[in-house]
Amino acid sequence: MLQDAAQLKEEVDLYSGMEKDLENAELLLELYAESGDAGLGAELESSVGMLTVALDRWEQENLFSGPYDRRNALVSLHAGAGGTEAQDWVEMLFRMYGRWAQEHNCKVEVLDLLPGDEAGVKSITALVSGPMAYGNLKAERGVHRLVRISPFDASGRRHTSFASVDVIPEVEEDADLEIDPDDLRIDTYRASGHGGQYINKTDSAVRITHLPTNTVVQCQSERSQLSNRLQAMKVLRSRLHELKMREQDEKMANLRGEQREIAWGSQIRSYTFEPYTLVKDHRTGVEIGNVQAVMNGGIDPFIEAYLRSVM
Repeated sequence: MLQDAAQLKEEVDLYSGMEKDLENAELLLELYAESGDAGLGAELESSVGMLTVALDRWEQENLFSGPYDRRNALVSLHAGAGGTEAQDWVEMLFRMYGRWAQEHNCKVEVLDLLPGDEAGVKSITALVSGPMAYGNLKAERGVHRLVRISPFDASGRRHTSFASVDVIPEVEEDADLEIDPDDLRIDTYRASGHGGQYINKTDSAVRITHLPTNTVVQCQSERSQLSNRLQAMKVLRSRLHELKMREQDEKMANLRGEQREIAWGSQIRSYTFEPYTLVKDHRTGVEIGNVQAVMNGGIDPFIEAYLRSVM
């Protein structure tokens, strides 16, 4: 895969550069120890500073050691309990991830969207393409909780809403994963959405059901039925691959006698707007008081803390 090859080349170049910086620093240290020259001392300090920066970057790169961390990510959000409030929360979270993607040179392509009854979004699936998209966003998998004064409540009461976030890697053809065409039911329908805000109006939306696993995927982002079908098959392949990986993990966990956490029941983070402002990650304990900064895409502290916790 070209994306993997390019990123591996970056790692090799970074490592080679660190070797050269280290050799240069060692040479300067020897010369400075012999001469005590102030100019050499300043040059040594600069060289060590450059090496420190490179080491910090190397450490960051090592957070992404998973086999699919360099892949694109398929991100799905679903409204939980809370009605219109929860559907608005899904739209707010999707905007947050869009802002994060923009800051990290990632592209977001909406594949499927089910609008809310009055406002917001019931569910949305998007492909996030870019460097380390899955490696970063896998930290967001779980339930996100919102506490605020609801703009949809005429009495101005405080509401608690929930939304689930699922993140899986986009995978290419898998030699070990064969999809029998006879196992698929393919339906077409008319797309719907918030005008042109997310998707194109089209009569060629596609829904594919994998009958043996009851896995359902939909795509309505393209104008042609063929394009939507191809996109839906890519999503289905990724979901079936993820299902296979999870089944293997569960088998290993059973052999080891481990108790595994249920993803939907895992409340990973709370966003409190009222009576105070605080975003807290329950897995790592990281807290940020500036809620608006987080909602504008500032989720890197949560992601980094999570990745370090599972290294």
